[in-house]
Amino acid sequence: MNPELLNQYPSIADLASRARRRMPHFSWEYLDSGTGRETCVARNITALQNIRLVPQFMKGEQTLNLATDLFGTRYNAPFGIAPVGLTGLMWPGIEQMLAKTAARYRIPYCLSTVATADPESIGPATDGMGWFQLYPPKDTAMRRDLLERASAAGMTTLVITADTPMQSRRERQRRAEVSVPPKRTIKTYWRAAIRPSWSIATLAHGLPRFHTLEKYVSSTDVAEIGAFMNASMGPFDWTYLEQTRQEWQGPMLVKGLLNPQDARRCIDCGADGVIVSNHGGRQFDGAPATIEALPAIANELAGDGVILFDSGVRSGLDICRALAMGAHFVLLGRGFIYGAAALGQRGSDHVADLLLADLESNLGNLGCNDPATLASYLPA
Repeated sequence: MNPELLNQYPSIADLASRARRRMPHFSWEYLDSGTGRETCVARNITALQNIRLVPQFMKGEQTLNLATDLFGTRYNAPFGIAPVGLTGLMWPGIEQMLAKTAARYRIPYCLSTVATADPESIGPATDGMGWFQLYPPKDTAMRRDLLERASAAGMTTLVITADTPMQSRRERQRRAEVSVPPKRTIKTYWRAAIRPSWSIATLAHGLPRFHTLEKYVSSTDVAEIGAFMNASMGPFDWTYLEQTRQEWQGPMLVKGLLNPQDARRCIDCGADGVIVSNHGGRQFDGAPATIEALPAIANELAGDGVILFDSGVRSGLDICRALAMGAHFVLLGRGFIYGAAALGQRGSDHVADLLLADLESNLGNLGCNDPATLASYLPA
């Protein structure tokens, strides 16, 4: 860990503050916002903070082990980088930064279908740490082609997202006039001009494009591709999930689950695990905090499949809390974006350093050598 960075930015919140000062208003609002009154965003964070763990002392010298095995791959820590869409709007070239962090720290990075880089460019950069998130297309030929491309690019694990059956309203983004491409208005130009680092990087990289989807539209026009996405992607059913299972040869996870019966049926349909998530509070403001939904799903599955967790995680202590409540692994989206937008590649790496250091500190102060045993530190 870089001591200078640690003193300047000792937490993800510090990186978020700097990122906000560097990003145009419309980019920040896209990244940081939820939907409705954003009570779900706040509930995710508050509910995690309310989880208590009870230290156990007098254990003598301890050796911490953060390595975690998933699907035959050893990761150096029990966390990874969650899929985030439209990443290039938040900071140009950010997918390459996240991929390099994943490769360097040996943690997974899940590339979104609607990121602004394609699997062909990101897969090799992850050095075997790449996953691919699928927004399910209605056209089965397109689905098969996306899966083949992801596999050929070295993506090892498929994450199929279930919790976006329709677009959410995201009122805060509307007020900020978030659009793809950004509107050509005086206000937009002004907002970009007062964030020169972002503007210069955008000039170097070009305006964000949905590179993965351009093949299916035969166009680079993002507005046209956006209309194509709205028309061609949507809710799916259990038969669709079974078909996807047959077409993908590697591990498959279903993301966005809060209901134990849904989780059980995903496993019955061939999924290797589920990701307990409410999309970071961006889809349905009335959803429970993800940490509130986690124990019932863990109880329902009882070892049948791997359970991953996301939404609201901002620290190593939050990772400990999720693992204690039944998760096997944790994903973070916003945290890594904050870091990369704040400091570029150094910032993306710094988030991994912060999480590792915070994990080690909290596990050590709990008296816990192995994150897999964290449930035994919950209050009786």
